[in-house]
Amino acid sequence: MQMTSEHISGMLRECAEKTTAYLDAVLPDADPALSAIVRPMRYSLLAGGKRIRPFLVQSFAALSGGEQDTALAFSAALEMVHTYSLIHDDLPCMDDDDLRRGMPTNHKVFGEATAVLAGDALLTEAFRMLTLPTLRGETLGCAVRLLSEAAGYRGMVGGQIMDLAAEHRRITREELLRLHACKTGALIRAACLLGCLCSPEPDEALQQAADRYAASVGLVFQIVDDLLDVEGTAARLGKTPGKDAASGKTTFLTFDTPGQARDEARRLTDEAVCAIAPYDREGTLTAFAFYLLERDC
Repeated sequence: MQMTSEHISGMLRECAEKTTAYLDAVLPDADPALSAIVRPMRYSLLAGGKRIRPFLVQSFAALSGGEQDTALAFSAALEMVHTYSLIHDDLPCMDDDDLRRGMPTNHKVFGEATAVLAGDALLTEAFRMLTLPTLRGETLGCAVRLLSEAAGYRGMVGGQIMDLAAEHRRITREELLRLHACKTGALIRAACLLGCLCSPEPDEALQQAADRYAASVGLVFQIVDDLLDVEGTAARLGKTPGKDAASGKTTFLTFDTPGQARDEARRLTDEAVCAIAPYDREGTLTAFAFYLLERDC
């Protein structure tokens, strides 16, 4: 049976429900003395979202014969890092957004100082999550290194600083590609590779295929984001559309027409599918690549 976008949508919903239930359990609001920080952490962490990174972790864990308990802990770690980045991105000193996932942004509800601390707390809690599985020695070290590089100045934070610098000048296409490989792509790459590490005996060839897959789908995700910023609505996106164009921000549509951008996204999707084809016997990751290409929110 060929995997369809409807199948992927259902699998994403199932993954999101499972991941959210796990996050709810590992971050309870049980201590009154800490409620002032745990409530804003939970507000953004449990606010929904597509849970794309957990889906990639769990899909690659399944391919590699990995432990699902380990995959859930890795999924939680990535969602904590991702959510911290969203809280900080929305602050007035950064993107200054009022809406995230269809809800008021964290600082609008809890104040700027608390939002900063909630993001800080989620980032540090993410690394505690890596210690929950029964990983030992070299594999645990690889997981910590992967997440720290993806989240830090070599990855997401580096991409964010490039993004801030790009607000004041027009950047080249090569600079834009580097920016998004760090800002968006680094956590997607970490998700795929952490999924591979869930196996008791990680497969180096699968990890290389996962790396190539991640590089392509990460760029597809961003190109489609840029298209949706122009074509989407707040109701569908759960955030404010049109901000990039209004601020004169460099995006893929700075260099390409919408049609050219879609063609490039299709080419990258084909690259991702070719990279993972020898391993994706059920077709899940192939169908997911096309799902990212065709998404409308």
